[in-house]
Parts: sequence; structure tokens; C-alpha cells
Amino acid sequence: MDQKLLLVYAFLVLGFAITCRATTYMVGDNSGWDISTNLDTWAKDKTFNVGDVLVFQYSSSNSVSEVTKENFDSCNTTNVLETYSAGNTTITLKKPGERYFVSGNKLYCLGGMKLHVHVENNQAYAPAGAPQATPGSDQTDFPNPSSKSNNKIPTSTAFSHIVGTHSTIVLCFLGLVVSMLWNVIN
Repeated sequence: MDQKLLLVYAFLVLGFAITCRATTYMVGDNSGWDISTNLDTWAKDKTFNVGDVLVFQYSSSNSVSEVTKENFDSCNTTNVLETYSAGNTTITLKKPGERYFVSGNKLYCLGGMKLHVHVENNQAYAPAGAPQATPGSDQTDFPNPSSKSNNKIPTSTAFSHIVGTHSTIVLCFLGLVVSMLWNVIN
């Protein structure tokens, strides 16, 4: 009985590894969240999708604040949506749209230490049962994501060469293999 349970758990973990495809980005690459980093250039060639993760690394004398567009443009660091000051901040991009981050130090923000991220609704990665835009609705259609090439840290790379539009087929095949092995163990 223990072998059967172990086999089922192994295939469940494998199935989740195959379907998880979020990307973790180290903001500013090796320079991190720092006044010397050109954050506009860093973000320029990246496509951020729902589920991706931003990792801000900075010294204890600095912070990251999420703000509105207006506060981003004016570097208003007093009226913020959220402030992070732990030195290593991880933010998951949970919904599509615009996100704005600034340094908690207004002078640093005025010096360019701020980041605007456009998060795309990559429906291919949407969890099962997630609401989808209906034709004729007032929601904007988002383009297909481009490949992510600079400073990406895949959160799951297992079998990524077989994942894509075929992930349902792969999961069905795994189910078939599990049931066949289940019968063999009996």
C-alpha cells in the first residue's frame, strides 16, 4: 500500500512541475534595486505575465514602495499603496495591468530608481477555471507573450521541452501511466 501511495504522490508532483511555468525576475540583475541600475533598460526587453515574480534585493537603508501612476510620475513616496523594507522583497504579479514601484527615498526615485511593469494576462498559463474575457467585452486583448531571455529564473524547468499547448495531453498520459503502474503493483 505504501508503494502505491508513493507512486501517486510522485506523479502528482511531476504533474504540477510540468504545468508550473512562472518566471522569477531579479530586479536590476546583479546590481539589484539600486540607484546605479538603469531600471528602464532592465525592464525594456522583458514580458511580465500573471504569476511571474519580482525579487527586489536592496540594502537595509533602502525600501521599495508600490504606488499609483501619478505618484510614480511625481516620485511621491508618502502616499503609497504598499511599502517593503526587509531588504529582500518578493512580489508575485497576480493580475494583469500596470504596476509601479519606487524607492522609498524620494531623491533616489527622482534619480531614476523606479520601475514600471506592464503585466500581461497570459491566458495559456491561467489556472483552470479562471475567468476569461468574452468576445465583445470591453477588456483589452493582450498579445501573446514573447520569449523571456534576460535574467529569468524559471520556477519549474522539469520537462519544459514537452510543455506548451500539449500539457493536457501530457497530463492525460501521466494519468494513464499511473493507472497502468497501479495495476502492476496490485
